Amino acid sequence: MAKNTICLWYDRDAEEAALFYTQTFPDSRMGAVMRAPGDYPDGREGDVLVVEFTVAGVACMGLNGGSAVRQTEAFSFQIATEDQSETDLYWNAIVGNGGAESQCGWCKDRWGVSWQITPRVLMEALSAGGAEAKRAFDAMMTMQKIDVAAIEAARRG
Repeated sequence: MAKNTICLWYDRDAEEAALFYTQTFPDSRMGAVMRAPGDYPDGREGDVLVVEFTVAGVACMGLNGGSAVRQTEAFSFQIATEDQSETDLYWNAIVGNGGAESQCGWCKDRWGVSWQITPRVLMEALSAGGAEAKRAFDAMMTMQKIDVAAIEAARRG
């Protein structure tokens, strides 16, 4: 077990979510699946309680804690992409699997977990500062999924 692990709260679908993530993103894998040793408020003995998994190199744990806690945008995974093809791949996987689009490269998966699908060109433009960053930022503010060509055009002015 990693020393620092992100714990994500799910109603009952931690294993399903972990399987989706590990099949979607490279450098991802399933770990241990732990079952409840006894009944608990939102589950029964033998139900999947905790799932260990890695998403894009980040150690995670999914907890089937019931419906008391909901995901918010206060936590998100940010996935850096190299080009439009990779951006489309991850965006479409999340949104097309029951997720929802949002603004500025953000989307939510079907379990309510927020994702930022962020082309490196956007972060490079923002890091450049000045007028280039402002143009790229203004372009991004009009987008749901990030359009790499539009960001590149904005960088050039």
